[in-house]
Amino acid sequence: MALNDEELITVPGMLSRYVRLPNGTKAHYMTSGETGPAVLLLHGGIIGSSATAGWRFMAPFLGAHGFRVYCPDLPGFGHTSGHESAYPAEHGNAAHVDFLHDFVNALCLDTFHISGNSMGCLNAVNYTLAHPERVSSYALIAGGLGDLVPSPDLRPGQEKSDRPDIMAFDGTPESMRKMMSAIIRDSSTVTEDLVAMRTAAALRHQDYYRRRTQLSFGGEDKDIQARLSTKGRFDRLSIPGIYLYGKEDVLVPHEVFGYPQEDALPGVQFFYPEDTGHQGQTDQPELVNQLFLEFFRDGKVSWETAQRSGISDRRPPLPELVDVS
Repeated sequence: MALNDEELITVPGMLSRYVRLPNGTKAHYMTSGETGPAVLLLHGGIIGSSATAGWRFMAPFLGAHGFRVYCPDLPGFGHTSGHESAYPAEHGNAAHVDFLHDFVNALCLDTFHISGNSMGCLNAVNYTLAHPERVSSYALIAGGLGDLVPSPDLRPGQEKSDRPDIMAFDGTPESMRKMMSAIIRDSSTVTEDLVAMRTAAALRHQDYYRRRTQLSFGGEDKDIQARLSTKGRFDRLSIPGIYLYGKEDVLVPHEVFGYPQEDALPGVQFFYPEDTGHQGQTDQPELVNQLFLEFFRDGKVSWETAQRSGISDRRPPLPELVDVS
C-alpha cells in the first residue's frame, strides 16, 4: 500500500485533520471516534516520529470503543508547520507543553485522558503538572519523569558501547529502518510504507530536530529547567495513573529506568509486559489497547488484563487502580 497524497499511511478508522492555532501554527493531528470522553495520545521523539507512526494501532481501537481520540504532531514532527517562532526548538520541552495547551484549547478539549510514549511520556508528565485540572487520568509508556528520576544519557556509547544508535539518521530509508529497530521489537510492523512515511517526515524537519537535539543533550535554560522540574511535584499528584515499561526495551532496560520510576511513584500502578520493547503500543497492540481501554473507561484494570500485562510484583497491586477482587 502506497502513501496517500499527504505522505501518510492510510489507517482505517483514523482521519487526518488540521487546526490553525492563534499564533499561526498549522497543527496537524490524527483523530478517531466521534463521541465520548477525549483521549490525547502523544508520540515519541526519535526523528521521523508522528501521530500516525506512534498510534496507528491504538487510536482506531479506542475510537471504536467510545472515545474521541486526538493524536497531534508535535512541533518538529509530522505535518505540523509554521511553528518555528511560536514554539522555538531552543525552548525544548517547554515549547511542547505550550503547543499542547494551545492545541487542546483550539479543539475545546476541556478535560481528557492523556498518554505518551518515550518523549510523549515526558510531555504527558509535563503537561499534567502544568494543567492538572484538564487531565482526568494518565497512562505512560517507557519515557522520562523529568528530574524526579533523572534519565540515563541516551547518547550512543555514553554508558554502553552496544546501545542502539537512535541518532543515526542520514537521510536514507535504510538508516531510518536501522533506528527503528531500537524502538520496535516486532519487526513485522516495520513496513516499507512506515519507513517511507517516517523518512519523509524526518527530512521535512531536520533542521528543527537538530537544534532541539543539541539543546536536549547540551542542557536547557535554567529558567526552563525550573519550569519543568517534576521532583517533589509530580509524585504528589492525586490524578490516577498507570505506567507500562516493556521488559525487552533495548534503549534502557526496565531494571535500570523502570524500577527507579516505580519506586518514585508509589501511587501509580506499573506493568512490565514480556516480549515488549520501547514502543509497547506497537509491539503488543492487543494487550496494550485492552489495558488502556479498561483504565480510561472504568478507572480500573481487570485482574485478568493486569496479569497478562505483566503487573509489577515488586509491591502489592494498587486496589484503586486494579480490580483485585
